[in-house]
Amino acid sequence: MDYFSGNFDVAVIGAGHAGIEAALAAARLGTKVICFTINLDWIGNMACNPSIGGTSKGHLVREIDALGGEMGIAADKNTLQSRMLNLGKGPAVHSLRAQIDRREYSKYMKNVLEKQENLTLVQCEIISLNKLDNSVWELKNQLDCVYHAKCVILATGTFLDGKIFVGDKCYSSGPDGMFPAIGLSESLKQQGIELRRFKTGTPSRVNRRSVDFTELEEQVGDERVVPFSFSTEITPQNILSCYITYTNEETKRIITENLHRSPLYGGVIEGVGPRYCPSIEDKMVRFSEKERHQIFIEPCGLDTEELYLQGLSSSLPIDVQEGFIRSIKGLEHCEIMRNAYAIEYDCVDPLELKPTLEFLNIEGLYGAGQFNGSSGYEEAAAQGLVAGINAALKVQGKEPFILERSGSYIGTLIDDLVTKGCNEPYRMMTSRSEYRLILRQDNADIRLMKMGFELGLVCEERYNKLLKKLEMIDIERKRTESTVIAPSEEINKLLVSRETSALSTGCKLADLIRRPQLNYEILAPFDKERPELPFEVTEQVEIDLKYEGYIKRQLSQVNEMHRLEVKLIPEDIDYKDVINLRTEAIEKLSKIRPRSIGQASRISGVSPADISVLLIYLTKKQRGE
Repeated sequence: MDYFSGNFDVAVIGAGHAGIEAALAAARLGTKVICFTINLDWIGNMACNPSIGGTSKGHLVREIDALGGEMGIAADKNTLQSRMLNLGKGPAVHSLRAQIDRREYSKYMKNVLEKQENLTLVQCEIISLNKLDNSVWELKNQLDCVYHAKCVILATGTFLDGKIFVGDKCYSSGPDGMFPAIGLSESLKQQGIELRRFKTGTPSRVNRRSVDFTELEEQVGDERVVPFSFSTEITPQNILSCYITYTNEETKRIITENLHRSPLYGGVIEGVGPRYCPSIEDKMVRFSEKERHQIFIEPCGLDTEELYLQGLSSSLPIDVQEGFIRSIKGLEHCEIMRNAYAIEYDCVDPLELKPTLEFLNIEGLYGAGQFNGSSGYEEAAAQGLVAGINAALKVQGKEPFILERSGSYIGTLIDDLVTKGCNEPYRMMTSRSEYRLILRQDNADIRLMKMGFELGLVCEERYNKLLKKLEMIDIERKRTESTVIAPSEEINKLLVSRETSALSTGCKLADLIRRPQLNYEILAPFDKERPELPFEVTEQVEIDLKYEGYIKRQLSQVNEMHRLEVKLIPEDIDYKDVINLRTEAIEKLSKIRPRSIGQASRISGVSPADISVLLIYLTKKQRGE
């Protein structure tokens, strides 16, 4: 007999990186939330790499933080090593990445959820989901406990009908030896949701004592550590090093001679894998001309001897895994503690979702994270935050929260998913954004924190700190424009040594900073009036000065695109009524149901001519013609 366990505003299925942010956001916005997880001890588990951030992913984490999410704060509190990537390139692609103590991170997130007001955390498996006649969702777990919720967020990760593959062995499982979620997939299909199979994988973990570090390149953290969270006051410390090694011809021989034993190449795995994070056997085939591949050996935590072999994801049999790993310098005698595997799971086509991450045709049901076809902890957390916000706003009868792609990487991520879809696990990259010069990780708070404050996810103290920072930036920018550096033998000696022209007359400090060969620190000895300012202030001033022309040009493009983004399309429009709209455009527009002209213009198969026709049609409708 069923047991009724209570009414809730929002139910979140899953407590991985998407589920955590979804549950916290909805609860912090004042709705009554319940969050379900198969195992309480693995909340926020890093089933793959023990790190957060990286190229473009660091942008996502800082945006999550600026909007009031938790991931950046949790990462800072559990950092083992921090590095800013791509410092040899422009600021648009600088991305923070940190090695994380994975078990401490999980414990921290569990405790945050436990202490959050309005949030109930329950260990169980939801096996069915049905919508009742009164528009309330009914959720049932494996023990026949029934829960009711006004909105449901699916954040199932790789658990949904999960299957593990190692060589010719295949068995039902979630990641990291967890139970899979069985039954919910069938229930979702009964709701009219079409599911598909994606796959991902993870490398082996080895025991530290069995690695010969004398043969490896040590990779230390940055001297100046930058936190993920704009609220972090105690800067994280570099505690442990990473190490680098490489595959070789023997590694390649072992793998290529055993490709026939790979479930990936034997046709056993049906799911589509991530193009930008391929298995080592996939690398050997796709990049056969390469002599070697870089392998990063990364710590998993302070209280464990496990090391993660980034770059060696595989689903080959155990004997082959041992063979190719032990062919690598420094790993000749390694003890494998956890073998590599591939995991296949159910997910949805994100074209079935709105920009709010609510299903187009199923009111009150949202998707987030790998369930939506993405990959990565950061992508999942970003979607979870947006889904949680929108579920809460829906319950409260408020307008939805939609981030434009021109204003954030999160907006770009979601717009790509719901507008273009994905045929493989989607991974965020800086190249996916047309506006990356203004969507930098260093200015995420300037771009987004006001939104977080207005939503109610960012406290007044944090927001006032931002306002003070903006004031300091404005004052310092004006000072550089008014400060004149007089010519002297010392300054000209410096300028010539930096291969830039010497001064014959006084020059504004701002104009000197604009020179590619110079910066704040180089000019410090000659800037006698320079006040003591936080790095984050001088960083913004320097970037604004150096890239002023480019930034203005990109802002102009943003304003032009915004004009199309705010031109909304009626939800009940019948595209068949739009005269001169091509058949392909009618099909694509009818399926995706774009919210605005801007979104419609990015749909594959919808031409500029189709957009012109649609604009004329909407204008006439507005006039009542």
